[in-house]
Amino acid sequence: MKLGAIEAGGTKFVCAIGDEEGSIFEKIVIPTESPEITMPKVYEFFKGKGIERMGVGSFGPIDLNEKAGTYGQIQKTPKIDWIGFPLADSLSENLGVPVTVDTDVNVAALSESRWGNATDVDTCLYITVGTGIGAGAVVNGQTLKGLSHPEMGHIGVRRHEEDSFSGACPYHQDCLEGMASGPAIEARWGKAGVELSEDPRVWEIEAHYLAQALVNYIYIISPERIIMGGGVMQQTHLFDLIRKKVVEMLNGYVSSPRLTEENINDYIVPPGLTNEAGVKGALGLATK
Repeated sequence: MKLGAIEAGGTKFVCAIGDEEGSIFEKIVIPTESPEITMPKVYEFFKGKGIERMGVGSFGPIDLNEKAGTYGQIQKTPKIDWIGFPLADSLSENLGVPVTVDTDVNVAALSESRWGNATDVDTCLYITVGTGIGAGAVVNGQTLKGLSHPEMGHIGVRRHEEDSFSGACPYHQDCLEGMASGPAIEARWGKAGVELSEDPRVWEIEAHYLAQALVNYIYIISPERIIMGGGVMQQTHLFDLIRKKVVEMLNGYVSSPRLTEENINDYIVPPGLTNEAGVKGALGLATK
């Protein structure tokens, strides 16, 4: 069965034709401009390709309540042109196929659980640390959602004792995203993270916030593996700093051999799928 997949990001739409096994036959990248400019190009790519279903992993917030008349509608996003845009309905109406929508981070978690670094577990969490911070989870083959989708990037965190930065989130100021996203790093230090690779102060503070978040996710969701991606995590030395702090912060409270110094390297890992995690996850969504 031919499937359509879209990774709808804040800067680009990655559109692909593939199948249930995650194979991709054709792919195109379309810049995310206004819906009036971007969407006709998306429709054009998929028309006449014989797809039977479509999955979409989208930037958000987005309505995931399938019983609501606003299912698949973009909500209060910083991308003002897209607020209120009926993404799922517009695709279904223009392409004549059923469309399933989830968040970009949820579909990344789904793809890692099917084809990436979480194929051997039933519960995994995927967190991306970049322009923003978002996380999605898969529990027994299903992405996690309820009242809305998880907004794990906006949890509260305890301030590092040497950090006087006020925070960069326009809604909460010093939430996790406000303290640890790529823009937060640049605003705090006056340089982008890629220019600060050799400064240990930067990454000590960054690991402090990210490790706190992971500990909270471990307490609440109890994932069997945590996958960390995004531009900030390209600073690969961060992984060891975060792993060490997670073990210290847990202080043995969660009794699992996965959460020991000996095994933590296999518990907090980078993605197994690199630049195709999102679009492969959208293919997985289309098979549900």
